Amino acid sequence: MTANPTTRPTSDPDTTREQPGLPTHNRRPGVADAIVQVLDGPLRVLGYDGSAAGPVDAPVELIINDKRAIAYMVRAPGELGFARAYVSGAMDVRTPGIEPTDHYRGLRALSDDKVASLTWRQRLRVLRALGPAALSKAPVPPQEVGAHRYFDGMRAHLPGRAAAAIAHHYDVSNRFYEWVLGPSMAYTCAVYPHADASLEEAQSEKFDLVCRKLDLQPGMRLLDIGCGWGGMVMHAVREYGVTALGVTLSKEQTAWGNARLESLGLTGDAEIRHADYRTVTETGFDAISSIGITEHIGIRQIPSYAAQLAATLRPGGRLLNHCITRADEETKAIEKRGFIARYVFPDGELPGIGRLAREFQRVGLEVRHEENLREHYAMTCAAWNDNLDAHWDEAVAEVGQATARVWAAYLAGSRISFEDNQIQLHQILTVKPEADGTSHMPLRPTWVS
Repeated sequence: MTANPTTRPTSDPDTTREQPGLPTHNRRPGVADAIVQVLDGPLRVLGYDGSAAGPVDAPVELIINDKRAIAYMVRAPGELGFARAYVSGAMDVRTPGIEPTDHYRGLRALSDDKVASLTWRQRLRVLRALGPAALSKAPVPPQEVGAHRYFDGMRAHLPGRAAAAIAHHYDVSNRFYEWVLGPSMAYTCAVYPHADASLEEAQSEKFDLVCRKLDLQPGMRLLDIGCGWGGMVMHAVREYGVTALGVTLSKEQTAWGNARLESLGLTGDAEIRHADYRTVTETGFDAISSIGITEHIGIRQIPSYAAQLAATLRPGGRLLNHCITRADEETKAIEKRGFIARYVFPDGELPGIGRLAREFQRVGLEVRHEENLREHYAMTCAAWNDNLDAHWDEAVAEVGQATARVWAAYLAGSRISFEDNQIQLHQILTVKPEADGTSHMPLRPTWVS
């Protein structure tokens, strides 16, 4: 899965064991020694200059292919330097004995060792070992959104800017997404009914859980904002007999989704529209599902987002908001200048669950139920990562090695973040009460068996 280094190490200054087939003379410190001295865990480092350091039986190998990797790690803040080195091919991560590379195991080891977050003191140690050459400037990989684009508090999340940010992430390749997401084409947290459920079973359960929470009935009108490739729309129309409108800012998703609706014979009851949710003029919907869009709209936009949805919903109607959140109100879950902001979700921001609930209440929506599904999202990311690994060669041929590497690091890193409770996934069910306060809600939840 990863490229082999151009030169293999000829010595290992950190061990007295001889490596079969390799000479034991000419032991000298080098690139590997400079990197391994700032790491603490069981990690093997192989340098482009023939140096090697760290345990020979380490479960993860970090391969420094050329000088750019050192420059990226020394010059760039936090995880960004590591990301640039890996995406550009200046550095590889390998899990000996496991092919293709287990990115989760590799990133977990690197996360524990904090190689992606070198302190200034650690960077100085590398500089002293390698000299001024480590400060040489390396070109930024073209997959990275430019510094003028990745975040701008004044312009972020305006309609045109929002469309560009969505296109950066979602208009990659429908074929690529089919390999990663599987037949459901669902790119949001699945809900696993049991630990051994397949990804497809879990995605179907997610859509059905949303339908049950919304209490969808035949003849109802559903609005699904940020509808992706239309999975929720299709499930609701087929299984619950509603009519549905889905909106997305991605042209690729719109084309794929409408073609799928036509093939299923659902075009009379469903539409997937290429539009910003703010441009929807229809009102009086019986239910609204918002699955995975809040992460994109920006924290400053949450009040207007909540107001727009409340105005679009009929009295007695329900809204289900499903989104990634920060673990608490103080922690910034997305570093504005980090890997996720520059390579994956330009302008992405994660609110806290309290902020969302407060804004829904301000516009007259009553919060009736909430649950955290972060473990389910860790399992979902693991399944997506497995799909990517299984289709690695095809993915590289389709989108290029650099983009495939962005996704490998992103999915593995997201899994770790959900496992470690750095980020969470919350579903909030709200209702728009009648003028007299009638909610039409059951005394106890009816969506659980």
